[in-house]
Amino acid sequence: MMMFKLAERNPDSHKGDYGKVLIIAGSKGMAGAAALCAKGALRSGSGLVQMCVPPDILSVVQIAVLEATCIPREGAISGIEKYDAIAFGPGLGNNEEDFSLLKEILEKYSKTIVIDADGLNMLSKDNRLQLLKNSKAKIIITPHMGEAMRLLHHKDKTAVNLSREEVARELNKLSNAIVVLKGNHTVVFDGKEIWTNKNGNPGMSTGGTGDVLTGIIVSLCGQKYETQIAAKIGVYIHGLAGDLAKEDLGEHGLIAGDICYYTAKALQIMVKEQVIT
Repeated sequence: MMMFKLAERNPDSHKGDYGKVLIIAGSKGMAGAAALCAKGALRSGSGLVQMCVPPDILSVVQIAVLEATCIPREGAISGIEKYDAIAFGPGLGNNEEDFSLLKEILEKYSKTIVIDADGLNMLSKDNRLQLLKNSKAKIIITPHMGEAMRLLHHKDKTAVNLSREEVARELNKLSNAIVVLKGNHTVVFDGKEIWTNKNGNPGMSTGGTGDVLTGIIVSLCGQKYETQIAAKIGVYIHGLAGDLAKEDLGEHGLIAGDICYYTAKALQIMVKEQVIT
């Protein structure tokens, strides 16, 4: 059982009090992944969000998320410790250049990294997942079942679905990372205990919802919530936002952008009410 209530904000606070996060995401044709991740972070309370994207989509992403700032990919490492948390992977494309960037971040950065999507696909090659063990950073990985299979070199999807807790434990054993195994009743394993989320709905089975989740989790990490709490509460907020969207819009037409929008409402509820899950 987990009990949690989101803290109210100090009237004398400023944007620097709520975390500066860096989102390394997006590629040609996948600008939306970066934008949805950034919107998820902003709607979850981040004070400052900076997107690191390829030059050919920089202007597109900047227009899509007016409240964030953008830098080109070659600027990612410069002054990296100024960020309170980093998200890596949504819509990147699985390429060696970005893998080299991930390796450099793992070597140099000491706070929290959330790795998702193509960041995980890069790590599925040549047992690279074990690279996470050598990092000074606290790491959260957020695979869905397909990504989990690739990370574990597992071919049988049915077997994986029948052993979700075991899969989360095995991924944690290989990486020392907190594992957010996405799906119906997302499982989170922090190396000590399994926690299973109970909210959410089938309307969330649509492209981009995982990018929003990554944004929510990295936002909470940037706001200095403990890493394991950020993972669990991030999943809960994401599911609650999806359920609020379903109440107004139904399941069939729900899109990832709706979850971004209703994340603000979910946070409003969590300031007023103590969550017990």
